[in-house]
Formats: sequence, structure tokens, C-alpha cells
Amino acid sequence: MGATVSVPGTGALTQVGRLATLSWEVLRAIFKRPFQFREWIQQCWFFASVTILPTALVAIPFGAVIALQLGSLTQQIGAQSFTGAASALAIVQQASPLITALLVAGAGGSAVCADIGARKIREEIDAMEVLGVNPIQRLIVPRVLAAIVVSVLLNGLVSVVGVLGGYFFNVVMQGGTPGAYLASFNALAQVPDLWISEIKAFLYGFVAGVVAAFRGLNPAGGPKGVGDAVNQAVVITFLLLFLINVVLTAIYLRIVPPKAM
Repeated sequence: MGATVSVPGTGALTQVGRLATLSWEVLRAIFKRPFQFREWIQQCWFFASVTILPTALVAIPFGAVIALQLGSLTQQIGAQSFTGAASALAIVQQASPLITALLVAGAGGSAVCADIGARKIREEIDAMEVLGVNPIQRLIVPRVLAAIVVSVLLNGLVSVVGVLGGYFFNVVMQGGTPGAYLASFNALAQVPDLWISEIKAFLYGFVAGVVAAFRGLNPAGGPKGVGDAVNQAVVITFLLLFLINVVLTAIYLRIVPPKAM
């Protein structure tokens, strides 16, 4: 028999295909009955309990850094009146969904991956399949939907906290004018800015939930394999989030015209 020739990169392509397959199966299982409503509520509460306080605490310094940096830059070029619009739009469009997704993936997603991975190595997943219970519908769908819902809601919280933090640091720390800050934001901001932020949060939550479930369903074996799967889930999620952010931002800037002054 001839030697088996391995094509470089096929392993990575296989993993991408399996991840895409799981994503499709999750989307199909969402509309199947019975829906695990109680499990979904429990997972929503879990995601919110582990992410809401860290997310709010991270949003304050993040908004402050953006406001201080942009305030210093606009002073150098003589455009202090646009500080409010620039900092608020940067927080709403870019920083808010990313902060939310990173914490949802890092705190909630890692816990989901560890839980699913522990069930997998204890052969609970196999036992459910033997009993005729779909593990994706029973376990994965409620966790993915919880990640989506909490990401969308937390995104609104981060936007408000970040904008208020930026306003405080720009007006109090840098001596900006409150009226100019709000007027510039009102002049340049538009409703699609909020929509793209929520769309990003929605997709980020879906990706974080699916990647965490995928790595949990495919651990290397043993407790160490579950720990490695948790680390891989967080890293993969972060990489995908930044890639999706670039694509969505490019599409948004193409199809949504800037607001006229």
C-alpha cells in the first residue's frame, strides 16, 4: 500500500467545517420543540451574573481613555467641538460591542466550554444521544441564545456607561464644554450607529456561544483536555470577533452614508 499523503492545512479546514456545521445545527434546533425555556432562563441569569459588573467596570476606564485621547488630539488640531461626537461614536460603534463580547466569551463562554467538556468526558453527551435526546437542542441552544441575549443587553449598558464616562472625563478633566459635547454628538450621530452596534453584539454573542460549545464537545480527552479546550475557545473567539468587526465595519461604512452637518 502506498504511503498516506497529508495535505497541509486540512486539519484546520476540517475544524472550520465542523464549526460551521455546528452553527447550522444550532440555528435549526432553535426552532424545534420543545424549547428548553427554564434552561435558557438559568443560563441568561448565569451569563448576566458573571459579566454585568466586570463589563460596567471596564466600560468606565475604556470610555475615559477614548475621551481623553480624542480630547487631546482635537485640541491639537483645533477641533474641540467634535470631541463629543468622535468619542461617543467610537464607544457606541466599536468599543461597546467588543467589550461586551470579550467579557461574555471570557467569563461566560469559558464556563460553558468547561461545563460541556466535563459532560463530554463523563460520557453524558453520549448517554443523551443513546436515550434519543438531542444534546444540541437540550444543552447548546439555551446557552447560545443566553449568550446572544446577554450580549445585546450588556451592549446597551456599556454604551451608556462608556458615553457618560467619556462625557465626565472630557468636561471635568479636560475642561470641555458640556453643550459642545452634546451638540456635536447630536449633529453627527444617527440611528444606524446604534443598530450596527446591536447587530455586532448579536453576532458576537452567537459566535462566543457556538465556539465555546464546539470546543466543549471536542476536548482532547481527560481533565487536561477540557482545560486546553477552554483556553482554545477563548482565543478562537477573540480572533473571530476582531475579524467579524472589521468586516461589519467595512460594510457599514459602505452602505450607510455619513450624516450631513
